[in-house]
Amino acid sequence: MIKLPKLFLTDIDGVWTDGGMYYDQLGNELKKFNTSDSAGVLMAKSLGIPVGIISGEDTQIVKRRAEKLKIDYLYLGVTNKVEVASALLSSVEINWEDVAYIGDDINDVALLKKVGISGAPSNAPDYIKNLVQIVTNKNGGEGAFREFVETVLDKSEMLQDVLLKYEIKKER
Repeated sequence: MIKLPKLFLTDIDGVWTDGGMYYDQLGNELKKFNTSDSAGVLMAKSLGIPVGIISGEDTQIVKRRAEKLKIDYLYLGVTNKVEVASALLSSVEINWEDVAYIGDDINDVALLKKVGISGAPSNAPDYIKNLVQIVTNKNGGEGAFREFVETVLDKSEMLQDVLLKYEIKKER
């Protein structure tokens, strides 16, 4: 059993998306999100656990997705994720061991090493997967964030409580 986190943090590109950057003929950038990840946000929030996004990218696309899902903390265009997360933790008065974070690449390494629960999607590079505690079965963009949240909640023995709120019984 693991301790229930007090905060879920996540990267976006490569976790909530497949990491691809799509451009139309007018130069508009597009991203494909898997709606399954929104259930991970709902599950965390049903237990009163806030969710934050820390991304190196700074796009209106991510901002709109975060607003739609009522993400608690949104940091875009971040070059030093540890610095941003440290300031957040200080403001909400929680410790690193109370944070669960999922990331997929080298710009996530420092943060993955600091948090209490770390994760990566299955298509992250091996050197990333080798440093985290949880590797999802799903690739980035295929519901990896939701799977990460479900796994954390299951290992902290809280997934059943969440599922019961939706009148679902977890099968063993």
